[in-house]
Formats: sequence, structure tokens, C-alpha cells
Amino acid sequence: MRSSRLGLLACAVVCALVTACTHHAPRVNNSPPVAPLAQGEHQRIINGVRLYYRVAGETPAERAPVLFLHGGPGNNSYSFARLMGPHLEKGRRMVYLDQRGCGRSERPWDGRYSLEVLVADLEALRQELGVERWVLLGHSFGGTLALEYAARHPERVTGLVVVSGFSDAESTFATWKRELERLHPGRMTTPASASGDPSDYAQVMKALKGMDAQAFFNQLQFRSPMYQQMQEAVEAESGLRNTGEMSRALFSTELLRYRFSASARVTAPVLVIGGQHDASIGVESMRALAKALPHATLLEYEQSGHFPYLEESERFTYDVAQFLSSLP
Repeated sequence: MRSSRLGLLACAVVCALVTACTHHAPRVNNSPPVAPLAQGEHQRIINGVRLYYRVAGETPAERAPVLFLHGGPGNNSYSFARLMGPHLEKGRRMVYLDQRGCGRSERPWDGRYSLEVLVADLEALRQELGVERWVLLGHSFGGTLALEYAARHPERVTGLVVVSGFSDAESTFATWKRELERLHPGRMTTPASASGDPSDYAQVMKALKGMDAQAFFNQLQFRSPMYQQMQEAVEAESGLRNTGEMSRALFSTELLRYRFSASARVTAPVLVIGGQHDASIGVESMRALAKALPHATLLEYEQSGHFPYLEESERFTYDVAQFLSSLP
């Protein structure tokens, strides 16, 4: 969410503000090939695109690894790995993926960024890693991908952790509208019929013209400016950025009217974590998601916004570790 364009700001806020989308050439050396699940950094051609991922942590061979899926759309895995990785890696092998076109992964030459293609990337990665089943841990838009994958490949998922997950665009945009009127009374005065597009998203975008939209979306995500500064410091440390390419592609096609509608197909246990101060997603949509999933537990963090692993890190570590310990 670092673009000056208002539409891109709105797209990026739906998920994490981390970083990402530079294109590095693959490393060339004469070293013997490294096993796909060996600890360290990897770059592999997967589903036609060179993807970057990093493996860290030790765990018995019989325990399923955990794949972290970042938000954005278009950010990367650096922030979560930096802030939470050292804690979770004590009990599980973690795989931190930069999705196609993000972070240290390649930007697809054909611009393909659909949910179907992104889920196919995950399944191809699973096959590359040689694991039968795994756990998916998704933050924000990463939660969307985790849900879609679990619905399409339920037999491959041992468990699911959805953190501040984007699952219902209509509910999320209604939250934006409500918060804009609360923070800036009188801004939502244009009749829906006069705006051309009666959707809450279109009305919010129209009302934000002439305002500091970046500041507004920051207010939706962070309970306190202190946490915003902490998050931005980690982003700067990464040296990566979000180009907005994936965000533009997905919000021009699928995400503006997205709603996860395949809850019955998610057969694995699910832990849903949401911050009560997260107005960028809306706690109502997270409650509805947990209620719809057959085997879900909802944890609401009273002192968190969009980044509970930053704002209540000790509780987050404990809750996620306990959930993972209950899985094969």
C-alpha cells in the first residue's frame, strides 16, 4: 500500500502492508542440488514461474510442515518471518513463500494472477517439496489463498490458520464505509444513485478524493501509530516493495465482489484469529467465516488491529503453537 493512486491504496489495505515485487536473476553455481525441503533459501521454477521460498525450523519427519502465505495482494513473507518465525520454528518446519510476482519471486511474463493460478502454484509447490499434507497459515489475502486451497485440495491440508483473513468483500467494504463516516463525519453524503456505482467500495473511493487516503487506511489497520511505525520499520529493513501489479490484476477481476463460498469443503481444523480493532477487514466478516467453517475456532484479540502477530505477539505465539501441537 505504497502507491499514490487511490485505487491501489484501497486494494493493498485489504491485506498486510509489507513489501515486494523485484526481479532478481537466479543464482548460478556448480554446487550439488539442494533438497527442496532443506533449510535455507530456494528458487525453483514452479508452475512456469521462478518462485522464492525459505525453509527454517526443525520438526520430526512425521509432522506436517507449515506454509506461510503473505497478504497484500503483492507483499511478501519477510515481515512475518522476521517477527514471528523464530518463535514458531521451535516446533515446526516453516516454509515462507513469496507468491508469484512478489518479493524475491519472478513476475510472470503473461501477467497471470488469478486465484485459480495462485492455488495451482501452491499445489505445484507441495509436489516439489515432496510432502503429502501440510498446514497453511495465511495472513489477510494469504488467508484467502489458504481457504481456496483447502477447499480445492482438502485431502492435502492437515490444518489451517487464518489471520485477519479477507473472505467477504461486501462485509469488508461496509466496514470501510462505516469507519469513514465515524472518523470523518459528513464525508459519506453523496447519494448512492449519483455515484454511478452504488457499491460501498465505490462510495468510499469517491468520498476519499481530496483526502489523505493513506492515513485513513492506516487508521483502519493499526490500533496505535506505534505499531504502524514498527511494521514500517520491518518493511524498510526488507528492502522490498509492493509494485501493485498483483493487486491491480485481482481487484480488476475477482476480489471486488469476492466471497468465500466453499466452507463445507474445508474439512481440516481451522483457527481463525482476528483483531477487534481491525477495520481493514472487519471483525464481523471474521466471525461469519468462523461460524460457516465446519471445524473452526475463533479467537478475537482485544488489543490488536490487522497485525495480531505484531500487536499481541506473545499471545499469538502461544495460541498458534497450541493449535499446531494438536495437529499431526
